[in-house]
Amino acid sequence: MLTEDGKHLYVSYDEYHGLIEKLAIKIFQSGWQFDTILCLARGGMRPGDILSRVFDKPLAIMSTSSYRSNAGTEQGNLDIAHYITTPKGEIAGRVLLVDDLADSGLTLQAVIDQLKNNYKPITELRSAVIWTKSLSRFMPDYSVEFLPTNPWIHQPFEGYDSMRPEHLLKKWSV
Repeated sequence: MLTEDGKHLYVSYDEYHGLIEKLAIKIFQSGWQFDTILCLARGGMRPGDILSRVFDKPLAIMSTSSYRSNAGTEQGNLDIAHYITTPKGEIAGRVLLVDDLADSGLTLQAVIDQLKNNYKPITELRSAVIWTKSLSRFMPDYSVEFLPTNPWIHQPFEGYDSMRPEHLLKKWSV
């Protein structure tokens, strides 16, 4: 649900999963065939996992990080892993790069540049996200929702960003 001022978008688990399913439909309807899904951890892990299951394709993971401060709400320096975890040796062929959103677009563009420069076995690369903000400098190949007001997206699992084990212990103590 988008707030009246357009500054916040609150997403439930059902809405989140529905958006991932709509993303799968868009990819499927494009007719593009791919060999592997490469998700960007952490934001792309949930969409990547679901797409991997729906398309029955191996899931590779590349860690990136830029939102670390203030319980994950402030963007800092972008860190991109030098290695990709994949179940089938080296990542190669046609690859679908998955993240949750194109915010500024800097992460997706930097990862694509790194992949093109350092992973020559990749023959074709396309990108897929749930949300694209209007301020993004990068336009993904597949996206479900375009957000013209650039809201902060409150994803259903973000409560875990500030939760610690002692909170869980207190919550589940009998």
